[in-house]
Amino acid sequence: MSSNALAANEGGAFSHVASGELDATHGVVLYLDDLSVSFDGFRALNRLSLAIDLGELRCVIGPNGAGKTTMMDVITGKTRPDSGTCFFGQTIDLTRLSEAEIAHAGIGRKFQRPTIFEHHTAFENLELAMKADKRVRTTLLARLSDAERDRIADMLRLVRLGDAADRVAGLLSHGQKQWLEIGMLLMQEPRLLLLDEPVAGMTDDETDRTAELFLSLAGRHSLVVVEHDMAFIEKIARKVTVLHEGSVLAEGAMSQVQNDPKVIEVYLGR
Repeated sequence: MSSNALAANEGGAFSHVASGELDATHGVVLYLDDLSVSFDGFRALNRLSLAIDLGELRCVIGPNGAGKTTMMDVITGKTRPDSGTCFFGQTIDLTRLSEAEIAHAGIGRKFQRPTIFEHHTAFENLELAMKADKRVRTTLLARLSDAERDRIADMLRLVRLGDAADRVAGLLSHGQKQWLEIGMLLMQEPRLLLLDEPVAGMTDDETDRTAELFLSLAGRHSLVVVEHDMAFIEKIARKVTVLHEGSVLAEGAMSQVQNDPKVIEVYLGR
């Protein structure tokens, strides 16, 4: 399972984080302000400022080295910023929390390579990811309630795996494995999902179905999608942020970004 799902499943150890309910009354779920990160003299983030609205689907694009991965590393606690602030809602300072605490607070991250339990079925993968205190629950040996079974079945349908519940995860296609991991993250009931190149390696049909899935999730969750596949971005984009050299180069509707001379020069023109 992804470290994110495992971290969130450690139960009561981080209840003090979850006890402070996410305060997004101002409509902003994630707020980055003046973030800077340097590695051996290279500035990966350069006074980056960004705000993601509650329920928004935001696409983040940019050339390699633009700071996209570092930005997600800071949000999830993997990297500490040299300066600046990073807030989840109005009150949760992510720079003060561990990776596990951040996952438990309601931020899920999907890496490019799917991390699932290959030898378990799709259904069992979602059961293992279900939000529960693993110190009390005996994982797969515990008997699921009807409500829990229904919830897993609903999730399988949502992530386009309704016909693959009993299939061993290792036998799923690459795209199906990606959907399964997204389902595992969703079982944690995250408020914010960070998705790193989610359609890399997918077939055209799988890419189209992933676009439909993300559009269906927007509103119920906030999504930040980092992707190089511009055709996919065009399918789902409402607002696009372009990063370059660690800061925001341009931001706006897809048509606006596509016609920005600076963006064409440093990214789209390539």
